[in-house]
Amino acid sequence: MTKLIHLTDPHLMPPGEALYGLDPEARLTAAISHISAFHGDADCLVLTGDLTHWGDAAAYAILKRELARLPFPAYPLIGNHDQRPAFLAAFPETGTDPNGFVQYRVDTAAGRFLMLDTVQEGTHAGWYDAERQAWLKAELNVAAAEDQPVYLFAHHPPFQIHIRMMDMIRLVQWREVTALLTETRADIRHYFFGHVHRPISGCWRGIPFSTLYGTNHQVALDLGPAEHTHMTHEAPSYNVALLSDELTVIHTCPFTYDGPVIDHRSDPNTDHAKREAGRAQVAARM
Repeated sequence: MTKLIHLTDPHLMPPGEALYGLDPEARLTAAISHISAFHGDADCLVLTGDLTHWGDAAAYAILKRELARLPFPAYPLIGNHDQRPAFLAAFPETGTDPNGFVQYRVDTAAGRFLMLDTVQEGTHAGWYDAERQAWLKAELNVAAAEDQPVYLFAHHPPFQIHIRMMDMIRLVQWREVTALLTETRADIRHYFFGHVHRPISGCWRGIPFSTLYGTNHQVALDLGPAEHTHMTHEAPSYNVALLSDELTVIHTCPFTYDGPVIDHRSDPNTDHAKREAGRAQVAARM
C-alpha cells in the first residue's frame, strides 16, 4: 500500500504578509508539522498548486524550507497564482516536459503518478493545450503498455463543480481533455486536484476524483447563479490517501483542530459506560 499526503493551495505571501486576514506561512508550517508528527510513515506528499499568491521568490523560499522538513519526498505542481519561471528557479530539480511545462512522472508502488501543468499566463482559468495533451497521451500510452495504474494530479478540474465562479475558471480545453481521458486504454484510478478550496469528491466519466480545503483560506459553498462568491476562514485540512490494487481510501485531517479528544468509554451516557455500570452493580450484589 502507498500512503500519499495531498495538500493544496497554500497561497504563500512574502514573510510577514497576511492574506484574507490569515497568515499563509503559519498555516503551512502548522500543516507540515502535523503531517510530520502523525504521518511520518507516508511515502510522499503532492501539493496541487497555488503554492504562492503572487509568485514571489520569497514565498517560494518559504515553501522550499517547509517541504525540506518532511521525512519523505514532496512533489509540487503549479497553479494559476504561481509563476512558472520563479517556481523553477526555486525548485530546479522539478521535472518538466520537452516544452518546459511543469509536467513529470513519479513511479510509486501504487502505480504511476502523472503531474500536469494547467497554467497559462494571463488567465486564472485552466489551460491544457495540444502540446501538453500530447505529453499526457504519450505517458498514458506507456502506462497502458506497461500495465501500470495511473493517478493524475493537476491544479484545475476539467469538469463542473457547480460553484459558478470556479466553473468560470475551470479547464478551458475540457472537451479535448475529456476525450483524451475517456479514450485512453490506461487504467486511471483517481484524479487529484486543487483550485476550488472545498472538500469535493465524486466520479467523472468513470474516473474517481477528490479535492480538499486549501491550506490558508476557503471558497464559500454557494451553488447559486452568482458569478462571484466569497472567501471564508473554514478550517484547513490535508488528505491522507491510501492506495492499493484493490482500493483507494481518502481520509481528511483538519490539522488546526485543538479541541478535546474524548474516550467514549468514559462518558456516562454511552452504551459502553451504562453496560459497565450495570455489570458493576450486578457484581456488587453478588
